[in-house]
Amino acid sequence: MAKRGLTNPLPLLLLVLVLGGVLPMAQGSGYLSGYRQRSRLQRDRHIRNIRPNIILILTDDQDIELGSMQAMNKTRHIMEKGGTYFSNAFSTTPMCCPSRSSILTGKYVHNHHTYTNNENCSSPSWQAHHEPHTFAVHLNNSGYRTAFFGKYLNEYNGSYVPPGWREWVALVKNSRFYNYTLCRNGVREKHSSNYPKDYLTDIITNDSINYFQMSKRMYPHRPVMMVLSHVAPHGPEDSAPQYSSAFPNASQHITPSYNYAPNPDKHWILRYTGPMKPVHMQFTNMLQRRRMQTLLSVDDSMEKVYNMLVETGEVDNTYLIYTSDHGYHIGQFGLVKGKSMPYEFDIRVPFYVRGPNVEQGAINPHMVLNIDLAPTLLDMAGIDIPAEMDGKSILKLLDTKPLNRFQLNRKGKTWRDSFLVERGKPPHKRADGKEMAQEENFLPKYQRVKDLCQRAEYQTSCQQPGQKWQCVEDPTGKLRLYKCKGMASLYAPRMKALIARGGSQLHSTSNFNGCDCGNAGFKTSVLKRKRVLTKKKMKSSKTVTRKRWARSVSFELDGDLYAVDLEEGYQPLSSKNSSWARDERRRVGDEDDEFSGMGVAVTPTFSSKLTPPAALKVTYRCSILMNDTVKCDGGLYQSLQAWKDHKLHIEHEIETLQTKIKNLREVKGHLKKVRPEECQCNTPRYQLKNDKTFTLTTGHMRSLRMPSKPKSQWLQKEQKRRKKLRKFLKRLQNNDTCSMPGLTCFTHDNHHWQTAPFWTMGPFCACTSANNNTYWCLRTINDTHNFLFCEFATGFLEYFDLNTDPYQLINAVSSLDRNALNSMHQQLMDLRGCKGHKQCNPEKGGRERSYYSEYRPVHRRKRPKVKKPSSKSLGQIWEGWVG
Repeated sequence: MAKRGLTNPLPLLLLVLVLGGVLPMAQGSGYLSGYRQRSRLQRDRHIRNIRPNIILILTDDQDIELGSMQAMNKTRHIMEKGGTYFSNAFSTTPMCCPSRSSILTGKYVHNHHTYTNNENCSSPSWQAHHEPHTFAVHLNNSGYRTAFFGKYLNEYNGSYVPPGWREWVALVKNSRFYNYTLCRNGVREKHSSNYPKDYLTDIITNDSINYFQMSKRMYPHRPVMMVLSHVAPHGPEDSAPQYSSAFPNASQHITPSYNYAPNPDKHWILRYTGPMKPVHMQFTNMLQRRRMQTLLSVDDSMEKVYNMLVETGEVDNTYLIYTSDHGYHIGQFGLVKGKSMPYEFDIRVPFYVRGPNVEQGAINPHMVLNIDLAPTLLDMAGIDIPAEMDGKSILKLLDTKPLNRFQLNRKGKTWRDSFLVERGKPPHKRADGKEMAQEENFLPKYQRVKDLCQRAEYQTSCQQPGQKWQCVEDPTGKLRLYKCKGMASLYAPRMKALIARGGSQLHSTSNFNGCDCGNAGFKTSVLKRKRVLTKKKMKSSKTVTRKRWARSVSFELDGDLYAVDLEEGYQPLSSKNSSWARDERRRVGDEDDEFSGMGVAVTPTFSSKLTPPAALKVTYRCSILMNDTVKCDGGLYQSLQAWKDHKLHIEHEIETLQTKIKNLREVKGHLKKVRPEECQCNTPRYQLKNDKTFTLTTGHMRSLRMPSKPKSQWLQKEQKRRKKLRKFLKRLQNNDTCSMPGLTCFTHDNHHWQTAPFWTMGPFCACTSANNNTYWCLRTINDTHNFLFCEFATGFLEYFDLNTDPYQLINAVSSLDRNALNSMHQQLMDLRGCKGHKQCNPEKGGRERSYYSEYRPVHRRKRPKVKKPSSKSLGQIWEGWVG
């Protein structure tokens, strides 16, 4: 018994040693030696399980289809061998500001409403509704030290620091390499053209490295999230001096679609533009070379950031993401340069990920989007992803944890195989609720203008009685119609009829006892109309009404406001209070009737007929005469200093008015949103057949102010017309003859690039895109299909099967049957209205799979006679569509 009692503690002692970890350490010396080889900071991180650092490196306009990554050997070595390359990465909107807004918010354009580089780009609406919900805000609230370096949004003005960023060094406005302004934590910092001090790519690199090192010294346990937003390879494509001679024979941009034109089977822009000229082709070669030169500095930046992570021991605990906001085209389909097209060269982007548990040297074929970046960054940080984000985290696609024997039969990862490509604002809706399609823009408008200009009534200048339009040939030889808006419009028939009647009938604008609607040619000014209503309200409470002399009458004609003197000087509105009238006549008779500003210079006339105003006084020294010519005083034509001073004064006035108009539009938009409800307390309401609501008051029926849709539509058209006219006059002033109807054009000359290599082949013009090219596309990639289906706002359709036509040379929409088109249209409509990741990410399998079985091109053959499907089965897709 004693011997047995002595041996019993031995198994217990062995058990204690095993649980205490002594034997594994003694027997597992290899594990111990490997653990000791790690740095002290890595051992501490292994114990504390610190959250990873995140570094997002973003380029501007970098393509993947034209071979731009071939210039970045260092980046490819770091990211391809040490991480995963996503071969199917796309941008949902191939434009700078919309795509960057999607990256920040994780939303499609139709949900954050930044439709173009100007529309809602960094606007007060964006700042109020979307900027407080970017991924930076969530990361900052969770304890990350967030920092932003480089280009933010195209219209960012540098007046504030967006929420969520602890360190902020952002470019003011659009991309530049030299001569730019930075907003450094709220303070504006100007830079010149000195390479060591001012080259933006190097400043972004150095500032970000310094911030990371400083953060790890001061806050070693806090994770860092940085965005390095480079401007390369965006224009003006200024490279570092040491790379100005690189890539002398760059030709990666010459793909099968290079200068593939004309394209009569594609949408209106590609039908309008033709093949490039020799000077354009030389320019594309130079442009490709300069773009790749700028990327060499980004390549150096990636190497410096990676070496910094190795030196600080953070490389194994840092996610590195490299991508671009969208692609680019250089000569494809005859388009000299640009983006904004729905084709592969504009929507495909480079996309690399390196970090913890990311498979090294792998190529991942799953479809990833720019809207996936925000939820992915939050998922990497361990933060819950908001449900309103349209994108999905790609972290599960990077998971390399091995499966155990109980998970061998687990189903593969489900992921989207379709997404939405959208560009432009949604079409306006008509009164019946249907969308109003844009005008078909492939040359018919210009043809109609040309036909109208053959008429005699449009071939004379705006001096004929009743003439409303005139035909003008611009410097490029194009015929254009312009509305007669000057003094000649006063001779319109309705104006002549009123003049013939005499001035005695013009008192209706100031008549207190009623309205005379017989003079339809005049519209009383809003100010006087409001004054009349106010006096009518006061009349019931006052027994004695003091009436003034009518000095002039205001009327609005074709959108212009005029003030015209009455017959025989000034006529009293009433014979009452004649003594006051005589005193008033003496007082106003001594006044100078002329006035400056945007008004009509009026002088009292005592003739029996009404005379139209002779000139429109624009400034205190210049006026516009009846024949639409400008006349200034003699001093401006003789003194150069007076000419300069007056020109400076005009420019200052224009700048002031533009700023005021912009502010007023913002206030107007705000007032539309916060308009209070009409107070209808204890008041019966009646709905009449004409859909106007009236309120029954104690003495009369008063009509409530209702928004007039026809008037608002007219105002929109008028604003567009005036905007086009301003642009045309500006081009004439600058001797700019580079324009084509409906297209946006650019000019290039020997002075455009300020750094080597220089352009020496002289000026040229190219028109490659349009602001109104609105479209929605369905891009699908799965095991059986690889296609692009697009619906343009004009009603035009495009379909490309990339399995057989990888460069999208032939529009194959005519080879599809209606059932397939209807199915694609339905799925596209679902994506156009989706909100949140559940609606915006159709995954493989299930109901979606049934769609793709119908997307097969069919050959033209005789079909058996079948019952024609009803319009309901085909849907609204066929109304006005062109294929």
